[in-house]
Amino acid sequence: MSGTDLDFEFVADADGLARLVDRLVGQPRYAVDTEFHRERTYFPQVALVQVADEHGIVLVDALEVDLGPLSKILEGPGLAVMHAARQDLEVLERACGTIPSRLVDTQLLGGFLGYTSPSLSNLLERELSVRVPKADRLTDWLRRPLGDAQLTYAAADVAHLLELHTMLAERAEERGRTPWVDEACEDLRLETRGPRDPDDAWRRIKEIRHLRDSSLAIAQAVAAWRERKAIETDQTPRFVLSDLGVVGVAGAAPHTAEELRSLRGVDGRNLRGGLADELLEVVRASERSTPARPPASQVPEMPAELRPAVPLVSAWVSQRARDLDLETALLATRSDLEDLLRGVEGARLTKGWRAEIVGEPIRRLVAGEAALAFDRDVGLRLEDRAG
Repeated sequence: MSGTDLDFEFVADADGLARLVDRLVGQPRYAVDTEFHRERTYFPQVALVQVADEHGIVLVDALEVDLGPLSKILEGPGLAVMHAARQDLEVLERACGTIPSRLVDTQLLGGFLGYTSPSLSNLLERELSVRVPKADRLTDWLRRPLGDAQLTYAAADVAHLLELHTMLAERAEERGRTPWVDEACEDLRLETRGPRDPDDAWRRIKEIRHLRDSSLAIAQAVAAWRERKAIETDQTPRFVLSDLGVVGVAGAAPHTAEELRSLRGVDGRNLRGGLADELLEVVRASERSTPARPPASQVPEMPAELRPAVPLVSAWVSQRARDLDLETALLATRSDLEDLLRGVEGARLTKGWRAEIVGEPIRRLVAGEAALAFDRDVGLRLEDRAG
């Protein structure tokens, strides 16, 4: 079955968007997706919003229409059905000022049924025998007019999403996993989004970790300045100043524009419009400063006697996930396992369904109440320990 023959409405004015909002108000669920770019900008630039409900598919031209009215739908009681929603949620929050009040992500839903980070096209083909048009990675969604192939591809992203949700949700319900899915989707919905903390920007530059004393202090200050400038001008941080430029400035501590120009990683665009003076002032203000240090860790150290248990427990958890037909990362990540073994308060494996399936068995294992054995037929087995 092909997904290329699709009927859809293209909306490029406020009246058309108002009609769509009126139509969606009473719908119990709707599919939504976005097309955007952020290669050269700090914030995502939304170009198109795709929506589908029982009445059909609508593509909204975000370059022509203020998307604010969609907030009425997002904040309403309807269930938003999305796929790999993390970045789309950021787009919607920036464009509409809000995110869906209720959300299900079919990628997460597929993970609870044994798929590993499945793409939408993979799920549609496997579950519905639908082949969607292939995406062109180089498509410029900000260019107008959009061609028929682009519009058809965009429409395909939501065309079968509600049907896919129905099928996957029924299987999750049959297996008693609906509460697991709901919890994971709510965690995704409530994730922190938006600008990063400029004062933490230096931690994302690998080369900075080798700097010391005043060089480190300058690097931290320059990285924070770069992040703030990127937010202010809506540019990617590396377009403001490359990572190599940050490290180069930190190491050389230049005092003149000429010295600044001579550094690797610093080019003409970094020095336009007074940026050179700003950057030099940042250097002057920080070169006698004491570098910030990461806060003392509140995470307990891993007990030495438990370190050998980590790979063993990881292997058992991976097998447990396969036995349950779950994506392993949804059951427990290595970080989750380490938090549990360290005794971190509120660790994810100490709560809810994960505690029952893996958290409590691991607790019993490290307490000496159970042991792992290898069975050729079933692999690793967790068994009660005699005595």
